[in-house]
Amino acid sequence: MTDTYQPLDSRYTTMPYQPVGRSGLKLPRFSLGLWHNFGQNANAADARALLLRAFDLGITHFDLANNYGPPPGAAERFFGEILHADLAAHRDELIISTKAGYPMWPGPYGTDGSRKHLLSSLDQSLKRMRLDYVDIFYSHRFDPDTPLEETMGALATAVLQGKALYVGLSSYSAKKTREAAALLRQMGVRCLIHQPSYSMLNRWIEPELLPALQDEGIGCIVFSPLAQGLLTGKYQQGIPSDSRKASGAASFRDNYITPETLERIQKLAAIAERRGQSLAQMSLAWVLRHPQVSSALIGASRISQLEENIAALSNTRFSPEELAEIDLWATDAGLNIWAASSNAG
Repeated sequence: MTDTYQPLDSRYTTMPYQPVGRSGLKLPRFSLGLWHNFGQNANAADARALLLRAFDLGITHFDLANNYGPPPGAAERFFGEILHADLAAHRDELIISTKAGYPMWPGPYGTDGSRKHLLSSLDQSLKRMRLDYVDIFYSHRFDPDTPLEETMGALATAVLQGKALYVGLSSYSAKKTREAAALLRQMGVRCLIHQPSYSMLNRWIEPELLPALQDEGIGCIVFSPLAQGLLTGKYQQGIPSDSRKASGAASFRDNYITPETLERIQKLAAIAERRGQSLAQMSLAWVLRHPQVSSALIGASRISQLEENIAALSNTRFSPEELAEIDLWATDAGLNIWAASSNAG
């Protein structure tokens, strides 16, 4: 990291930004998630180049969690290094988010939704990233063994202490989202945003959660919009050596690649081709069609991949006929490994 980074003056000219629910905060239509590709096995120079290229392309939101790695904490630590070395002068141009709620350290306080875990984890995240505050702090999952009032109280405390500007939820059901939003309001803090999984092959948010977010004025940022790579089309001819499946990622289950799912993907790819898009580009444009969805989290291992995904913004309109045809094939494929959290309580 010897070269001096100077961001492009044109970085805000092409990326659209959309308000988050009924708030004054705007997010880029695509945000960069550091769930994968920023752990100890990442090439530091390539990862740095990817982050800085994202900023040059107008991506101002970088999404992390305490357990992103491997090992847990590695992604936050690496991001903190890049932030300190290259982006410190641009901190006020960035939205940085992190989360807590999954296992992070040994013992009873290293996981779940207690006040002890959430606030201790936030302090650790701030140290790893060398920050005084994060812009958004999430409860990463609903914990049925902790009173919801305690979990929301911890989020409210993070705001009142100045360690987070906003708070959000991830993978909460519609019912628990409404309850959490009401509790936060009573504490003088609003729930800004919800981060659920959502894709053409995982549409669980449509019947109840999206209407709840609309009612509550909560924004939505979706993760895994490419169904962990299935909607890139890369698995149509087997398992590529650089795929998430080949890497043995625990989040990519053995039952994801079935003949039925591959047939659906093939049909969707044909629709994308008629639109002049790759399957990945159409899939990303499709998740953005809902007015409640402010942003979609994308991951990338190469700059070319990042640029191709962002190019989806050149064609985000769908005709009623296209949407109807997509609905024939965009059906549940058993990919929602976060369902246990969403269905709890």
